[in-house]
Amino acid sequence: MSATARIAALTPPDILARKGGEPLVCLTAYTTPLARIVDRHCDIVLVGDSVGMVLHGLPSTLGVTLDMMIMHGKAVRRGVERALLVVDMPFGSYEESPEQAFRNAARIMAETGCSAVKLEGGETMERTIRFLTRHGIPVMGHIGLTPQAVNSFGGYKVQGRGDDAFHILRDAEAVADAGAFSVVLEKVPAALADRITATTPIPTIGIGASASCDGQILVVDDMLGMFDTFRPKFVKRFAELGQTADEAIADYASDVRARRFPAAEHVFSDTAPALHKGKTE
Repeated sequence: MSATARIAALTPPDILARKGGEPLVCLTAYTTPLARIVDRHCDIVLVGDSVGMVLHGLPSTLGVTLDMMIMHGKAVRRGVERALLVVDMPFGSYEESPEQAFRNAARIMAETGCSAVKLEGGETMERTIRFLTRHGIPVMGHIGLTPQAVNSFGGYKVQGRGDDAFHILRDAEAVADAGAFSVVLEKVPAALADRITATTPIPTIGIGASASCDGQILVVDDMLGMFDTFRPKFVKRFAELGQTADEAIADYASDVRARRFPAAEHVFSDTAPALHKGKTE
């Protein structure tokens, strides 16, 4: 194989086959430069609707539009070669009917070049997931805390405690039975996540769930320390780039005000003939 041959991208069946195997590494990405970095290390790159909060300053994911997801999906596609690219379906783009979901999912896939979509909901979305998968659209499920339903939950609360655990178990079963190739478990008790992982035939991807899940995902700006609006308990910061950026920008501002920047090495020498005032003789 030549050194310039394109890397074979992972597919939904590849991810499904990883059930019970080496843990799946997943992160979000919203821009081309960061997608290139994430792609080198991850199995799945998700263009999450968290982009609304992380990059656009929205108070929740509810204001994210289909056009926004497509725009960021295109950008991330340019930076992803190996990982499976998944794009979130935003609030209001799939809940009405399976047919509405198909139209919008097909548009996302056609315009971004992604390999799958993700949508939130368990039993209530079983018919929609089944319709999509039977019509050629691979689906990643998302149960537990589903951020698009934050108003119904009364906040970003842990889901699946006590008797509510049975509802989450049924959601996991419904998503798998409908044909999803994987499912995100968000903010559920570890014991419940362990049980779902052990009994569900598709890979589970945890975010605030359990180390025993088949994979893990985080919002990339959270784990890099770039997003400070709030800090969920389940986030481990692997860097503090926000602090580093703040210090760098402060140094820049100081250098500009003190005329230390630009220095001689940052400006261009004059190679043109000297300019003289007055008329040319």
